[in-house]
Amino acid sequence: MKVTGQLEVITPAGQTEFEVEDLIGRWAGNQEKAVMAMLAVQDRYNWLPPEALNYISRRLEVPAGQLYHIATFYKFFSLTPRGKHILQLCTGTACHILGARRVADALKREHGLTFGRTSDDGLFTLEQVNCVGACSMGPVLVVDGNYHGNVNQSIAGAIVKKLARQATTEGDHGQN
Repeated sequence: MKVTGQLEVITPAGQTEFEVEDLIGRWAGNQEKAVMAMLAVQDRYNWLPPEALNYISRRLEVPAGQLYHIATFYKFFSLTPRGKHILQLCTGTACHILGARRVADALKREHGLTFGRTSDDGLFTLEQVNCVGACSMGPVLVVDGNYHGNVNQSIAGAIVKKLARQATTEGDHGQN
């Protein structure tokens, strides 16, 4: 970790403790707000950088080991960098029967997206989820929290292409 003046630079996200302080400062010393602080940091970075967890530990006076326990217990937390866009494909029973596997295969074949990995450009992370509670709309692809029902290979591909096009026109290369 590099020290610049009095600020520690958070790597690899390249963000300063000032940004993390903005997110969690109001909860300083309040151990009961650990999950809230972790959610705020993950919402900002799309994952929990180790340096951010260490800062939360110091500011909220919660042992770092406890924060890592929370982060590994709850599936919605990520300790590895994730893409700008989170794609969650439901593979529960109904979605599986209705073709989720074909959608996953098409995303891999056409866009190189595989479960549990982030695309090389940092734009997409594809996650497999067991059920999103929308069985009647299966297969369901949740994109950045927005549900897309009755998804097939071409619909999923069109969603990915649209997001990639938007990133290109915005000059975004997946960096959070």
